[in-house]
Amino acid sequence: MDIRNFGEIQTRRSFFRSTGLGLEAMALAHLLEREGRGATQPRTDPLAPRKPHFPAKAKNVIFMFQEGAPSQMDLFDPKPELQKWHGKSLPESMTKDLKLAFIKPTAAVLASPRKFTRHGQSGIEMSDYIPNIASCADDICLVRSMYTEAFNHHPGQLMLMSGSIQTGRPTFGAWTLYGLGSESENLPGFVVLSSGVGTSGGASNFSSGFLPSTYQGVTFRGSGDPILYLSNPAAVTRDRQRAALDALRDLNQEHQADTGDLEIASRINAYELAYRMQMAGPELLDFSKESKETLEMYGVGKAPMAPYATNCLLARRMVERGVRFIMLMHASWDQHTYLNRDLKKNCDITDQPTAALIKDLKQRGLLDSTLIVWGGEFGRTPMVEIRKTSDPDNAGRDHHPLGYSMFLAGGGVKGGQVIGKTDDLGFSIVEDKVHIHDLQATMLKCLGFEHTRLTYHYMGRDFRLTDLGGNVVEKMLA
Repeated sequence: MDIRNFGEIQTRRSFFRSTGLGLEAMALAHLLEREGRGATQPRTDPLAPRKPHFPAKAKNVIFMFQEGAPSQMDLFDPKPELQKWHGKSLPESMTKDLKLAFIKPTAAVLASPRKFTRHGQSGIEMSDYIPNIASCADDICLVRSMYTEAFNHHPGQLMLMSGSIQTGRPTFGAWTLYGLGSESENLPGFVVLSSGVGTSGGASNFSSGFLPSTYQGVTFRGSGDPILYLSNPAAVTRDRQRAALDALRDLNQEHQADTGDLEIASRINAYELAYRMQMAGPELLDFSKESKETLEMYGVGKAPMAPYATNCLLARRMVERGVRFIMLMHASWDQHTYLNRDLKKNCDITDQPTAALIKDLKQRGLLDSTLIVWGGEFGRTPMVEIRKTSDPDNAGRDHHPLGYSMFLAGGGVKGGQVIGKTDDLGFSIVEDKVHIHDLQATMLKCLGFEHTRLTYHYMGRDFRLTDLGGNVVEKMLA
């Protein structure tokens, strides 16, 4: 039988009908596959949206990482008792077991010169250095009883982001993307925006660790191309690029058909996402449709907060476009010296944009589904560190991991409350201790996960973000 004979007995319509797979079924299968629900094929898009263990309050996370460790007793945890000890050493009975990074336990106490006042209906006390964040007091859950085992920056950042002081573990953003996938078709699911002088942990703060590299954070820039090399060279047109990608896709599909390797399908998806990002990236950075009031509220273009303000506004725009996890890194709050001067500098950069982000999300109805977390890897000591004895303004604070502050807002968190309490001098926690793993477990619950069940099998055992510890802090939850 030749093709002409076949055409006489087989119309196009009868051919599709005889295969048992009509056009409607083909279309349905394609849609189900896009959602990761294909019945006969394994999901080939690792970023396809997935359901959590139970209904979630939060769909997105904005982690506002303040690298270097902000001083809690100058911002969030007033300690007037320090005035009685200012300039004096504490008794050995109070400091004999204290481990510090740089100073000795005999160092003199440094009382905070900051003025604390109550804010909102909740009456939460905050410092005069952060008046804008303080205006959001009724939306904030302030935790004054955080603690960690790490008292140096890189280990502390690894613990905060990955739940372990060892390198090579997946970070919170990677775990979130692994568990939930992404709702954005044109942007990465995990985006990193940075400002300041750079972090000690660097890329380990947004690494995918032993998870597939699909889940690692993608760093964006606040101007120009959001990602380096996003634009095509001058001689490469969109049509030419599309033709090259189509040819590459066809070759990869043939190879996948021969090998059955799903990693090839993931590679195809990565190429296609990069292509779509070339269109979505410039639009993301185009603030021309933002109102003048919005730009002024964030402080976009206003020194010294301009870079951080831009990142905060970008974070809101990314939430609107379905990006699952946005990490804002601002460095550095590591005030071993010139505490009053440099702490104010960082607050002048971050205070207004942070409050603007909370208020903007709230007025757009997005705060309830967006979990905001603000804080550093540990806190600072009540004792002074002086590295230049000839300069009386040189005073700073050393690292202190045994009782510091962070805050959360939105996404299933109960605002307008303070959780935990440190002693009168800020040395140790006396009420409601919250370990880093407890914070991580609570954040995962906001995202719809039982933290002990979000695991990945590697090197012979099931790993998780909270690893061998962690309890949900129910007081945090709405």
